[in-house]
Amino acid sequence: MSAVKFDEGRLMSVLVAPIVSEKATQVAEKSNAVTFKVLQDATKPEIKAAVELMFKVEVKGVSVVNTKGKTKRFGKTIGRRDNIRKAYVTLKPGQELNLSGEAA
Repeated sequence: MSAVKFDEGRLMSVLVAPIVSEKATQVAEKSNAVTFKVLQDATKPEIKAAVELMFKVEVKGVSVVNTKGKTKRFGKTIGRRDNIRKAYVTLKPGQELNLSGEAA
C-alpha cells in the first residue's frame, strides 16, 4: 500500500482524541467518516497510517481543518483556548470503526 514508513511511537500519539459532537455524528452517518482531534503538526499520510494501525480499518481519505482558539474572559482575566486541528477520516465502504467498544 504505502511505501512510506512511519515511526510507530509517533503514530500512537498523532490521534489525540475522537471528537464526539452533533456535527461529527452527522458527518459519520452521512459519509462514513470519523472525526479526530490530532496533533498540530500531523500530516494527512500520518493520520491515515495511524487510524489504519490502531483500528485495523481501510481509510479512503483524510480531510483536515485547523480551528483557531477563541479568546475568552474569566472574570477580569483574559484567557485563550487552544488551536485545534481536526481530521475527518473517511473509511472505505463496508468498513466500520467502533469507538464505544474501544473506550470501555
